[in-house]
Amino acid sequence: MVEIEDQILTGLTKNENIADILEDDELINILDDSKRTKDDIKVRMKESEITEKEIDRTRELFRPVSFRAAVLFFAIIDLATIDPMYQYSLQWFANLFGSAIDNSPKSQDPPTRIKNLNDFFTLRLYENVCRSLFEAHKLMFSLILTVKILFGDKKMDPDEWRYFLAGPTGQFDIPPNCTDWLGDLEFNEMYKQLAGAGKLEKLAGIEKFFIEHHKEFQVIFDSTEPQNIPLPGEWEGKLDYFQKMIIIKAVRPDKISLAVQNYVTMKIGKQFIEPPTFSIAKSYKDSSVTIPLIFILTAGSDPVSDFQRFAEEMNMSKKYDAISLGRGQDKKAMNCISENAGRGGWALLMNCHLATSFMPKLERTVDALDDSNHRDFRLWMTSMPSATFPVPVLQNSVKMTIEPPSGLK
Repeated sequence: MVEIEDQILTGLTKNENIADILEDDELINILDDSKRTKDDIKVRMKESEITEKEIDRTRELFRPVSFRAAVLFFAIIDLATIDPMYQYSLQWFANLFGSAIDNSPKSQDPPTRIKNLNDFFTLRLYENVCRSLFEAHKLMFSLILTVKILFGDKKMDPDEWRYFLAGPTGQFDIPPNCTDWLGDLEFNEMYKQLAGAGKLEKLAGIEKFFIEHHKEFQVIFDSTEPQNIPLPGEWEGKLDYFQKMIIIKAVRPDKISLAVQNYVTMKIGKQFIEPPTFSIAKSYKDSSVTIPLIFILTAGSDPVSDFQRFAEEMNMSKKYDAISLGRGQDKKAMNCISENAGRGGWALLMNCHLATSFMPKLERTVDALDDSNHRDFRLWMTSMPSATFPVPVLQNSVKMTIEPPSGLK
């Protein structure tokens, strides 16, 4: 359009009067072309407006997917308060979300597609985060995911959740022990828990019911599976399972983890209480030249043998260098990274928690890694949980927890 305007201006300036303009066939043709172009632009603008409205409608249809993603992101951000190694960046999260969009089951039906996206991404996030959590925190993460999703769907009472976490507060008038199956200390604690629960709307009166029907609570107290025992009287039909968990926590707090497993299974599925088995190969697929891999250690764990076996499987057993960090090892570590980045080898930096002064330099080095390095290069690290480990490195890495075996599955 700009080119046509220039041609019109040129035609007008070279003709001195109106008669010349009217006799200029070239200028008349240019004006005709200009009118047609203008009409085409109007048609395209109308089409663009229609397309934009269709895009907006489609975007609104998929708003539940973005809402679920936002809920899940803030669920994993909170994990950093539990352990300083549990760090996850928005960039890492967005890459995982993009991968879920590409790999989730497709459907032309929007509600089906939305459900597929939400289910696939939630499970994918659980599996990816779980491999970086210690065993003691995995069920807690499952519960956090469940509760965050329920809060997002407005299906969780904040007062009940707060009480489940914090327990009773304030003073309670505890009556004399009326049972023959509880000691005084046990009775006092149980009554206090139930009295606190009785302040919740759906559990009002539970402490009075306990005093009058304590023999029925003994069945729960003596059971090997109290999480599966029906509640006494009308309470079984009156309460949902989360409210039942509050009572289980009061009567049999030692079984609350099993009750949590039941609850997670009911709400989002059994697959969310079955952490994926440890696999270096799966973690390696999510790494790249710029995304390092970190083994998070506990006392008694040693991932080096697993690393060496995997190096053999990948034909890299003669193409990696390992440095045990400590005093005076900074220069060797930097040379190890730069040499392997150039020739496509693997660099293994062991015991990063022992090299506190090296951590700022490590952060700058990892931040400087780019795709100009050899595509086969990988940076591997091992570290005990440490508050000095660079947060940006943790946030944009593939993390794996390594714990010594504690029994048979």
